[in-house]
Amino acid sequence: MKLIECVPNFSEGRRQEVMDAIVNSMKESANVIILDVEADPSHNRMVVTMVGEPQQVLSAMKNGARKAVELIDLNQHQGEHPRIGAVDVVPFVPLFNATMQECNELALEFGQWMWDELKVPVYLYAESARMPERKRLPNIRKGEFEGLKEAIKEPERHPDIGEPVIHPTAGATAVGARNFLIAFNLYLNTADKGVADKIAKAVRESSGGLVNIQAKGMFIEEKGLAQVSMNLLDYTKTPLYRITELVKLEARRFGVEVVEGELIGLMPLGAALNSLSYYLQIPKLDANQILDVAVLSRLAESQDDEQQQ
Repeated sequence: MKLIECVPNFSEGRRQEVMDAIVNSMKESANVIILDVEADPSHNRMVVTMVGEPQQVLSAMKNGARKAVELIDLNQHQGEHPRIGAVDVVPFVPLFNATMQECNELALEFGQWMWDELKVPVYLYAESARMPERKRLPNIRKGEFEGLKEAIKEPERHPDIGEPVIHPTAGATAVGARNFLIAFNLYLNTADKGVADKIAKAVRESSGGLVNIQAKGMFIEEKGLAQVSMNLLDYTKTPLYRITELVKLEARRFGVEVVEGELIGLMPLGAALNSLSYYLQIPKLDANQILDVAVLSRLAESQDDEQQQ
């Protein structure tokens, strides 16, 4: 069995009936497992995490995209998170017995379908990018939906799949194959978004900060707090604790503190163990020292033994 993960981001985080319709269309259309659904009203965005066999995931993604394009009008959409489309970004991630090349082929197939069936132009990013500058989502999202209406006509902003014409309500979509990404936010005890902007600039790779980090300052209205919103592109090279400590250090320069962290979606056990090892000062902490992991591993071994007998 081959398993891949898909983590589509939809530009809706407030209307529950719309979010339910999108998720239900994905559940009902294919044999996939929905692991997590995260919705944030300030970002006005929903992130769905699903796993399954490649063609099943592709089928679920098509149905979710069709429903989102039907129900979301970006002309009426406002939120803190940058976006270019109703189906804003669709990453395919290899998990078990799947390769990056297979995920790339899946991304290309889905991208072509988005244009052929829904007339939504597609930008290829991450490992699927055809231009170096399109590996990073912020470059594709420059100007967002509103700015892309005219910018898409410029040769350097033409989509990779489809004609240089934005969908009137659903915008455009970024599609690609990539490694596992961790979406991680830190809240500050200030409402000053400008402070969060300055900290984000110090942290992100594009401004000379930590490698593998994308960061942006935001103000989250329902909490009344500024937030440093981050994507961690490779936790094995830049662990979560390093990001957290750097944000804390930068925050103190402005007389503020980190008050709360937030994980969007899921993260691998290894990412949690890296930080647990650091903060507990246990340099050789192993997954098998975690009770739940040890029990599940033993149960799996027992089942294998029974099947072989």
